[in-house]
This record gives sequence, structure tokens and C-alpha cells, in this order.
Amino acid sequence: MNVIDKAHELARAIKDSSEVSDITSAMKVIEADPESKAMLDNFRQSQIELQQRMMSGDMPPQDEMEKMEKLFEVLNLNLGIRRLFDAERRLSVVIEDVNKIITDSLSQMYGGQ
Repeated sequence: MNVIDKAHELARAIKDSSEVSDITSAMKVIEADPESKAMLDNFRQSQIELQQRMMSGDMPPQDEMEKMEKLFEVLNLNLGIRRLFDAERRLSVVIEDVNKIITDSLSQMYGGQ
């Protein structure tokens, strides 16, 4: 068994999953609505900037974090964006599960069970 081949097989399975299909179709709906696309793009850009600041050790003030949470709540009122966020969350769960399976399978090397 070639591990790299299995990794490619897993990548194809994820790419062909219903979660990825749901993300793709949700993005098509959003891209067809310029207002939704602009709202999502602005949110994503703010999210990236916030994450970069946090990674560099610059913790944003509480009011800025609350502003992002409120913006997320507003975006969730848009059915297309909410559908995208839900699909992204489901894909994230799949990836976390795969990561846990791999990590658990290797834990015995370090004295785990």
C-alpha cells in the first residue's frame, strides 16, 4: 500500500463529496448576486486581516471581535451565505475527523493506545 496514492485517493474522495458539492453550488448562488458576493468578500477580507493580526500576537480589542460576530450574524440572514457557511462547517468537520483518524492511528508510536 502506497501512502501517497491513498492520500491522493482521499483528496479525490473529499473533492467528490457532497460537502464540496454543496459549497460549489452555494458559491454559484452567491456569485450570481453582486450584493451577496460583496458582503461575503468584505467579511472574508476582514476575517483574514483579523487572523493575521492574531497570528502576529496582536490581539484585537473586544469591540472589534464583537463587530465581527455581529457581521457574521448579519451574513447568516442571507440564505445563500448561510448555506455556504453551513456547507463549509460540514466540510471542516469531515477534515477534522480525517485528521483525528490519522492522528489516532499514529498515537501508539508514542505510548498511546
